[in-house]
Amino acid sequence: MSYDCLRSVNLFSFHSKTQTKMAEERQNLLDDEGDTSSSGPRNESGPVRPMSALCDPKRLPHRIFVLLFMCFLGFGSYFCYDNPAALQTQVIQDMKLNTSMFMQLYAWYSWPNVVLCFLGGFLLDRVFGIRLGTIIFALFVCVGQIIVAVGALLDLFWLMEVGRFVFGIGGESLAVAQNTYAVNWFKGKELNLVFGLQLSMARLGSTVNMNIMGWVYNRVADLVGSTGHTTLGVSLMIAGVTCIFSLVCALVLGFLDKRAERILNKEQGGTGEVIKLTDVKDFPFPLWLIFIICVGYYVAIFPFIGLGQVFFIEKFNFSPPEARAINSIVYIISAPASPLLGFMVDRIGKNVIWVLCAVVTTLIAHMMLAFTFWNPWIAMSLLGVSYSLLACALWPMVAFVVPEHQLGTAYGFMQSIQNLGLALISMAAGSILDNKGYLFLEVFFCACVCLALIAVVMLYFVDYLRGGDLNLSASARAKLLKGSNSDSEVERHQRVSLQTEEKLAKLRPMSAFGLRNRYLSRLGAQLPDQYCTHLSSLAHRSVLK
Repeated sequence: MSYDCLRSVNLFSFHSKTQTKMAEERQNLLDDEGDTSSSGPRNESGPVRPMSALCDPKRLPHRIFVLLFMCFLGFGSYFCYDNPAALQTQVIQDMKLNTSMFMQLYAWYSWPNVVLCFLGGFLLDRVFGIRLGTIIFALFVCVGQIIVAVGALLDLFWLMEVGRFVFGIGGESLAVAQNTYAVNWFKGKELNLVFGLQLSMARLGSTVNMNIMGWVYNRVADLVGSTGHTTLGVSLMIAGVTCIFSLVCALVLGFLDKRAERILNKEQGGTGEVIKLTDVKDFPFPLWLIFIICVGYYVAIFPFIGLGQVFFIEKFNFSPPEARAINSIVYIISAPASPLLGFMVDRIGKNVIWVLCAVVTTLIAHMMLAFTFWNPWIAMSLLGVSYSLLACALWPMVAFVVPEHQLGTAYGFMQSIQNLGLALISMAAGSILDNKGYLFLEVFFCACVCLALIAVVMLYFVDYLRGGDLNLSASARAKLLKGSNSDSEVERHQRVSLQTEEKLAKLRPMSAFGLRNRYLSRLGAQLPDQYCTHLSSLAHRSVLK
């Protein structure tokens, strides 16, 4: 008995010393964390100077600095995507094409993304990671644009089509990477505004393209001495410089994201959840309605802009420079309007209502262009505002309906369906224009927008029946997000506390009473139920009695 008591005392002494040592180590860790938070990172020689706001990934100035490269990531892709629209008459004349063949340049851009956009999102989530994937897609954009330019130089239209195919492999997947970067850095922090700024800078590339490529072509023609496929090829090669600029942004963005991961000690991608391609069948119904809105809306915008220059020349008797200017007004308006409208959506909320307003306004604009001879600047200005508003309100809704580990796949699938629609509608638009004219083409675009309108109305009612999460006001969404974060924090503290108690239970010494009963049970003695030795708390209370 005295041996058991002595052993118990020794174990209790050991446990006390262990607890004291653990407390000291915990205090040292807290002191180190305090030094790190107040004095910046430490190295072997002690604390160093604190990071400036521009260098600290947790602070707003650094995130704004990252956003700058994030926005310019798609500049080159958007600039070169609409090279055919900016040079519509030149491409058709120099390469000896009809409208249907001309629209194949847009169709070949879209076809690979019917599959690769979805796979691009999956590769970003599970294979390459966001950083390497972005660089690879930016390289595809650069190589594709070079092939297009070489095809024009050699007067080989099939090679230009191959180049647009390669360009398309990287172009839309790069947009998926851009969206995923935005959500990773800004989720819950002015996400609508960030999407608006990204669209603004990307469309700045489209605007510059629309208004400068005609001038570039004329300057090259002056140097070469005549127009033709050689002049066209050199002009397209000059345009490829913007793709190299976007590649540089991808490299810088990858470095900054890697640095933030190291400083913040977080995993790339964040959740660690396993994603499968079969998860697509589990996407919620509101997400499929968002996909339909995306397709129905954008197929009435991009193919129209691709064919708009000749439309304004033929119907409104504009000169080519005037036609290029008005054809670019959608992009000119979207550049400054997108961040402003994104800020407005952030402050007000009600995303579904804003999408509904954008679709209705777009339908009105197309009907004005189709059935009236009013000044087209009015309709195109409405089109520019509604285009910007829809982008700011529609794309962030994806992050509201799918878990974070599926965002890349969801955005990729959204782009895939959009590109399937664009490929089909581009070919259909070229055929309708060759056979029926612009009036039938505008009626066709109005029908596409009506499809989007039906999907928006359905989304409103479906979301209303499910609790109205997509159409929450900004203040209600902030409260919901705050409550979710608080619940997660409580769960984390409870989990840590439980793990700590389990570890301490393993170190807690047994009392003399418990040791004796364990010894007797191992000898085969039958003990009463109230003396069950695995209940250390019961044994401790028995000793106290």
